[in-house]
Amino acid sequence: MSDFDALREELKPQCEAIAAQYEQPRSALLPLVHLFQSREGYASADAMRAVSEMLDLSLAVVESTVSFYTLFYRKPVGKYMLQVCRGLACTLNGAEDIMAYFREQLGIGHLETTDDGLFSYEEVECLAACDRATCMQVNLNFVYDLTPAMIDDMLVAMRAGKYAVAPLPQTQAPPKTWTLRQDMQVSRGEKSAGAQDQSEPNNPGGLDRDGIIMLDRILSDEARFKGRTKERLANMEPAMAEAIEE
Repeated sequence: MSDFDALREELKPQCEAIAAQYEQPRSALLPLVHLFQSREGYASADAMRAVSEMLDLSLAVVESTVSFYTLFYRKPVGKYMLQVCRGLACTLNGAEDIMAYFREQLGIGHLETTDDGLFSYEEVECLAACDRATCMQVNLNFVYDLTPAMIDDMLVAMRAGKYAVAPLPQTQAPPKTWTLRQDMQVSRGEKSAGAQDQSEPNNPGGLDRDGIIMLDRILSDEARFKGRTKERLANMEPAMAEAIEE
């Protein structure tokens, strides 16, 4: 029996108890992946396959769901996963300086792990704690109102094994990077393919030609577009559509 087979057998009662809480099996997908990640340190291919079998879902459904969230790590990561928010509120409150300070102190960049396997670093989208910007998560635990001094204290405590948040388990040594194909440009500080010819950083995607054409048509034919559109009503149940019309 492999190590994962033994883990799956050990967690089977917990998995069944979690799945029993939901009317639809798919609703148990996230908590089951979290359970396996809490023991392996990341959402392994074996774990995703096991969850797909337990819930009678296709592996593609599980993988696509897991890949959507920064809460899951699809490759082995450091004992401390440092995820700094780069959302709008945090950026307005100094996130760029905070991220630059993290990169300087760790000696690594976005989606990279330190050579000793202690730290992994990622710059993530909005963590929904805008009132406490700039914020981050350490092993999914929130840290608010970040300053360089806080970062210094945090890293010292982690290196000494005295930080308040427990380190992640490491069932496999993490690689230098867990860069994914769609994040290649970001990890190298480059633009996506569609933004290569755009010099303005606040307009990386260029002009939306289709959107401009649509806006021109709306403005030039006000009478035609006035009032509620029927587009959404066409896909609704008749009774619901009639209620909305009223």
